[in-house]
Order: sequence, then structure tokens, then C-alpha cells
Amino acid sequence: MKKLGFGLMRLPHNGSDPAQVDVEQVKKMVDLFMEKGFTYFDTAWMYNGFASERVAKEALVDRYPRDSFTLATKLHAGFFDSLEDRDKVFNAQLEKTGAGYFDYYLLHGVEAAMYPKYERFDCFNWLAEKKAQGLVKRIGFSFHDTPELLDEILTKHPEAEFVQLQINYLAWESEWIHSRGCYEVARKHGKPVIVMEPVKGGTLARVPEDVEKLFKEHDPSMSVPSWAIRFVASLEGVMVVLSGMSSVEQMEDNLSYMDSFKPLSEEEKALCFKAAELINAKIAIPCTGCSYCTEGCPMHIAIPQYFSLYNEDMREHLEEKGWTVNFTNYANLHGSFGKASDCLACGQCEGVCPQHLPIIENLKKVAAHYGA
Repeated sequence: MKKLGFGLMRLPHNGSDPAQVDVEQVKKMVDLFMEKGFTYFDTAWMYNGFASERVAKEALVDRYPRDSFTLATKLHAGFFDSLEDRDKVFNAQLEKTGAGYFDYYLLHGVEAAMYPKYERFDCFNWLAEKKAQGLVKRIGFSFHDTPELLDEILTKHPEAEFVQLQINYLAWESEWIHSRGCYEVARKHGKPVIVMEPVKGGTLARVPEDVEKLFKEHDPSMSVPSWAIRFVASLEGVMVVLSGMSSVEQMEDNLSYMDSFKPLSEEEKALCFKAAELINAKIAIPCTGCSYCTEGCPMHIAIPQYFSLYNEDMREHLEEKGWTVNFTNYANLHGSFGKASDCLACGQCEGVCPQHLPIIENLKKVAAHYGA
């Protein structure tokens, strides 16, 4: 299996509603992907405003033989509260995708806060039963926590056949994401690794000018995001690197260097770590834009969008400019969404954030900045 996977999480959509997916563009992207011999597609129950699995059926399952592609989806702890609920979600996923079975099925976003629920409802054994029934081919979980907890889970559940981890050169030594530490634990247990967030929600595609110059001076033919994807694809034991592509152009770029993938040299890896040092010095809020935080926000606050605007402004020389277009962008956004200052500090967002960000405090910074 070729190493690039199509993450159906950030699909192109019309307007501000992520559920209004541009299906025709997705079909073109799927066709390009399949034509080059790539086969791995990753979706989940709530991706793209709960529309991703349906789009997978329309753009992929209904148009290609079932044995020509690999489909992965997930069970998230936020969407079941009984043993029966697990099957309700699973059966609904089978219906939405029309897939008949899933090649890979994951317990979604396992971390300290959610892991006890997966244990309480016996989800690892439940998954093993699905495999025995032929409804799932390989079972595993995606993980957002410390190497110590990952080691505990893999020791207790050797039946997990793979693990999906957040790995990118920016978070390699992160005290929050633990990319290197979690990767090393997975290797210790001999588990194949699927990489998520290799471009960190677009952060490593839109790097500061000095970082772009660093990469372009070494190899002007390679795009900036290619460095991030090739970095993780070069790691031993990495089976698939998921890229949440949002356009035909992104698909074409990824295929251009992953079709005949060549691992990075040691010099090129060192270049990535140098880039990480430069970027980390400039990022105010390390949000990946996954939008998990927005699903249950009682004030309907556009948290990732506000953080993105804020990060852009923090890279500007505001003492010279005094104003940026993002003040207008912020005003336009809160015409449809709650303001950052509307936050009730209920903590729902922080409870589901895979990056473990102090979202409430960061929203206060955003509110102060754009309220000035």
C-alpha cells in the first residue's frame, strides 16, 4: 500500500457550512488519487459536519469496486452512552458509507479523559467481535495523550493492530503532543503507525517567510507542505500518512512527490527541525483547526477560525500597522458565529481538544485583541 492516505476531514465545501461538501470536486480528487494507485481513505462519524461518511459513499464507494480501496472510520466516545449505542453508530456508519465492511476501524481520540469510557463499555472486545464477524478487517485506535498512557493501553490491549498518532516535525518534541515519545512507544510494541496531522492543520503549509526560504534554497522544486509529509513518511514503521486535502491542487501536489516516494536524507531531516525552531518561535496558539471544539459549543463560537486570524496577526508587525484585514475578517465571522467574548467558560471545548489547549484563556486573548 502506498503511504499517502486521503483524510476526508477537511473536504472542500460551499460557504461556511462544512456539511455542504463540494462533492463534484471530491470525485475529481478521488479519481486522481485512485489513478495513481493510492487506496487508503480515512473518515469518521462527525467529520465535515457529519457529512464525510455520506460523501465517501457518493464519491468513492458507489463508483469503485469494493476491493479496490481501503476505508477506515471510527467510534468516538462522545456519541455513545450504552452498549447498544455502539452498534447503533456502527450500523449507521455501514449504511452511510454503503461499504459493507470497514478495512480499518478505530476507537477515536483515545486520551486520559475518554479512555475510561472506552474501557467501561468494553470497546476493545467489541471491536474484536466486529472483526470476528467479518465487519472489520483491522482494529486499532487514534491517540492524543502521553507516551506513558499509550504504553499502558498497548500493554493491556495487544489485540490493537495499529495506532494512529499526531506526528509532525513541529510537534516532534512538543510537551503537549509528544510526537516522538508516542512514536517510540508504538515502535516498542511493534505496532504499525498511521500518521495524522502531518501538516498540523495547514500550519506547515503556510510557514513564515524565513522558513519557506530555508526549504526553497535547498530544493526549489518541492512545495512547502511536501517537507512535512515526507518527514513523517520517512519514519520507520509508518504505514500511512493522512493528508486532509481540501482541493484538487492540494491533491495534485501531494501525488507529485508521494507517487515515487523517496525518504528524506539526514541533512533534510535536520532542515525540518531547524524549521520547527523558527516556526515555534512565532506561533501564538498551536491550533490545528480540527474543529472538535465547535461541535458542542453552546455559543456557536468559531474557535479555530478566530485562532487562525489571531495567529496571523501575531506574526504581523502590529506596532507599525496598527490594523490588519483580520479585524474585518473577525467582524465578518461573528456576523454568523458567536464572538470570542461570548465564551461562557463551560469547558466543553477544552475537554475534547486533541491538542489540550487552554482554549478559554486563548479566547480571552482573541477577544482583547479584536475588541481593542
